[in-house]
Amino acid sequence: MQLRNTRSGYGLVAILFHWVMALLIIGLFLFGKYMTGLDPMAPDTFALYQLHKSLGFVVLALVLARLAWRLANPSPALPETMPGIERLAAHLGHAGLYALMLAIPLSGWLMVSASPWGIPTVVFDILPVPHLPVPDALGSKAEAERTLKGLHELLANGLLLLVVLHVAAALKHHFLNRDDVLRRMVRTGSEPHRR
Repeated sequence: MQLRNTRSGYGLVAILFHWVMALLIIGLFLFGKYMTGLDPMAPDTFALYQLHKSLGFVVLALVLARLAWRLANPSPALPETMPGIERLAAHLGHAGLYALMLAIPLSGWLMVSASPWGIPTVVFDILPVPHLPVPDALGSKAEAERTLKGLHELLANGLLLLVVLHVAAALKHHFLNRDDVLRRMVRTGSEPHRR
């Protein structure tokens, strides 16, 4: 198994980052939608929110590690036959995905930091995480929490939209273009396959 990326394919590390983060992010999105419908005073709700926060910090750590890995291991080249507008869309789409993968956990961290309840965040009941300073421009703690909660949800919905477009583009490459764009994200460093 090849660990590092090549010009024609991704290495095992990049592939694992991609699929583990995809599962975590989709799970967190669904989990978040479920949680917001619960009674906030129910006994199990607190534990679910703490788990959501813990997994959010895992995503934040993974996206930072993934960005570092990507800087050290440039992505394989896009197909030569790909039109310029599609290349631009691919680059903008990936930049948007990375930006949102960073912004969503940071907005969640800011949101819990602004909470008037002052509940500490302890990742998996092991690692305490300090609260972030909340800008005064956001108003009182309750106002800031409300604003940041709306932002967190808006960013999550934006990420969902980009993920749907990302999947649609991958399927287009596989079934219509018949190139290796999707295939190289499921197996390591393969040479291009022509159909």
